[in-house]
Parts: sequence; structure tokens; C-alpha cells
Amino acid sequence: MGKHLVIEAEMKEKWPAVRVGCLQYKVTVGEKNEEMWTYLKKEVFRKVKDAIFDCGVTEIPNIRESRAAYRAFGKDPSRYRVSSEALIRRIGQGKGLYEVNTVVDVNNLISIESGFSVGSYDTARIGDELIFRIGREKETYKGIGKAEVNIEHLPVLADARGAIGSSTSDSERAMITGEAREVLTLIYSFSDNSDLEKALERGRTYLERYAGASDTESWIVS
Repeated sequence: MGKHLVIEAEMKEKWPAVRVGCLQYKVTVGEKNEEMWTYLKKEVFRKVKDAIFDCGVTEIPNIRESRAAYRAFGKDPSRYRVSSEALIRRIGQGKGLYEVNTVVDVNNLISIESGFSVGSYDTARIGDELIFRIGREKETYKGIGKAEVNIEHLPVLADARGAIGSSTSDSERAMITGEAREVLTLIYSFSDNSDLEKALERGRTYLERYAGASDTESWIVS
């Protein structure tokens, strides 16, 4: 059975279009999938650079809506960028992407291709009841490879123990390591379009093909 996720009423009031695409699956985390990196560099990087040239990073579909949602929640999207924007900016600047592991690399592929922020979490390290909400006053957590991240007013994923991740930067608590055996991947959408359904279907295909995901469940929370 998949984790149970709800969206906080206050978040829906401030941004009615918010939805979350969910993929829960079993997996053996590997170091790198060469086929995925070939596809990413040959196909996806080129499309991203074309999109940046055509309309600029902040006007790319689904990044544009995410930035507007951040403003509605009270966060400056230029200081606290949605993770998809940060990834796409790296590509535009010719910096490339970090190679992390097969799950996180596919996570980034889905995000870059769709414009949505995507987060992956080790299900063994999170509760069964999850909420997507707005970060509370002075709320922080230890970010992955970072010091404390200020998540006040950010869109935040939390369980009974507190915040786990956000559409900007995830916490260390549920990060994907080689020990993970079951993963929950979330696609955070602030757009009122059908791109989430497409990203969810493509994400499932990519995770099964490039990360070896099996027993995959997928659903959308709105």
C-alpha cells in the first residue's frame, strides 16, 4: 500500500491548482545508468537549452506557475528557487548535473523534462501519513549537503515527526542512499494543466527502465 498524502487546506486556498503526483515502488539503488545519461545529454539537454533560448528560464511552463505559487505562499522565488529551475539553470550555464545514484538521477530527469519539482524519499524513513503544506514560522531542517534550510513559507512535505522535504531542497532524513529498498517519488505541480499526468506516466517508465523500479503504484493527490 502506498503512503497516505493530503494537501493542507491553507495551501489549496492560496493556490487552488496545487496537485502532487505520487510513485511508490521497490528498487535496488545503483550508482549510474549509462543509457539514461546518454538520453539526458543527447535529447533532454538540447530541448532545455532551446526552451531557455525561446522564453527564458522563468517563463518555462510549470516553472512559471511554481514561481507564482511561491509568491502566493510568501516566499521569494528568486532567492529560494524551485528545484526544477535550479537544475535547468545549471544546464543553461553549461555546468551539467551531479551524478548521485540511479533513483536521484531519474528524479532529476523527470524534473528537467517536465519543469516540475520532483523529490524522492526512502519510505523506511518517513511516516505513513504525509501532508503537503506551507512551511511554518522559523521552521528549518538539515538540507542534503547543506546547513539548515529556511523552509518558512516554502511548500513542504511533512510527517508526524516534522518536515521531510520541499519543492526547493530536501532534508537529509529521507534522502535516497544505497540502503533504500522502497521509494516514494513525488512530482509537485502548481499548474492547472495536464502536464502532471504526462510527467507521472513518463516518470514511471523512466524509473522502471533506468532505475529498475518494480511493483510501482501511481496516483495523484489534489
